[in-house]
Amino acid sequence: MDIQKKIKKLEYMQTEGSNKIFTMYLNTDLSDPDQQGGEWKIHLKNGMRNFEQYLEEGDNKEELENFREVKQKVDDYIKEYEKSLKRGLIVFATADESIWFAERVQMRLDDEFYWQETPELNQLKILGEKYPQTGIILVQQNYIKLLDTNLNMLKDTVGYELDVEEETWRTMQGPRQGNSTTGLGSGNLQKDHFEARYEANQQRWYKSIAGKLDKQAKDRDWKKIFIVGEAPASKELSNQMNKEIDEVILKNMLEHEESKVMQEVLA
Repeated sequence: MDIQKKIKKLEYMQTEGSNKIFTMYLNTDLSDPDQQGGEWKIHLKNGMRNFEQYLEEGDNKEELENFREVKQKVDDYIKEYEKSLKRGLIVFATADESIWFAERVQMRLDDEFYWQETPELNQLKILGEKYPQTGIILVQQNYIKLLDTNLNMLKDTVGYELDVEEETWRTMQGPRQGNSTTGLGSGNLQKDHFEARYEANQQRWYKSIAGKLDKQAKDRDWKKIFIVGEAPASKELSNQMNKEIDEVILKNMLEHEESKVMQEVLA
């Protein structure tokens, strides 16, 4: 989800009469001490019941019917995705389906429910500011891995491996196969040969990949960029890129799980 585009679209949404917009922010984080017994289900039930009781007392049958239609859509969505809920759930919805937006997010939310003419966007805007489109570039000598993230969730990964003999960076599909040095032999001779060439050519090699990384950052509309890796590789790559780097983290995390990397970098 491109959160900024979604916010801009929702900002112009407004309904009239009985066709109100339902907004929900629901904390579904099972790691939250207050959620160990699945309390989010109780909060959801209470939030929905409060609106229903209020509308019943107001004797607006059409609006009550619209709310119940939205409530059913939300219930159906949760039943379908309950086993894959993350830390929070955001919903914007109308009975006529002119607005339907449901997103499971990897951040803890404050429980909020609204039934009004406009969507309530405050929490969504805060999340957009805190977790914008972000690129994490993991570097380890002859291998570079990009993590494309948004709202603290992984959208895509891309790997580049240097063919030392051809001196070209190749795009890699799928998981990395060990700590290879493409184009070389094996054993200690391979390692010594690579280290010598790396020492002599690292600036030129990283300069040759920097343009591709800048293009990835532009195409993916990264608002923040982190480079993660041991010196001198991470520092040299940072120097060669034209895009502004928000932070260079001197830590080798290339072989770590993506979720661990994101937890470390985006916390």
